[in-house]
Amino acid sequence: MLPTQTAADTPVAITTGEPALPLELLELELSLDGFSGNEAGFAEAVRTAASQLGGDYLFDLPASGLADDCLRIAALRVPKGDEGALSVVFALLDAEGSGIRVENPDAKTEGLKRFADAFVDVLQRI
Repeated sequence: MLPTQTAADTPVAITTGEPALPLELLELELSLDGFSGNEAGFAEAVRTAASQLGGDYLFDLPASGLADDCLRIAALRVPKGDEGALSVVFALLDAEGSGIRVENPDAKTEGLKRFADAFVDVLQRI
């Protein structure tokens, strides 16, 4: 009798059309997954998550069109790669104020990333 292959034995490739999140963003997003607060609790939630990953909360501000479908955007520095160098990422409070997503800087948020880098530079000089 030949062994049969079950669905559990069959490898499944899942593609969503979007690139996979880098590990540090995935870790940050997972730590924010249970967010059940509101706009008032956003800063504390991202501050705690960044700290748990060995990163830094820099600041948050109204999204003001910097990103789609969100109320607030927070700049964080999180360890990236094996060397642990800190990299700027953004946590975004969704338009309903009930969920947080994490993104790398892109063309639309490049100016905010430069501001975050300058902010860090000033803090390091103090």
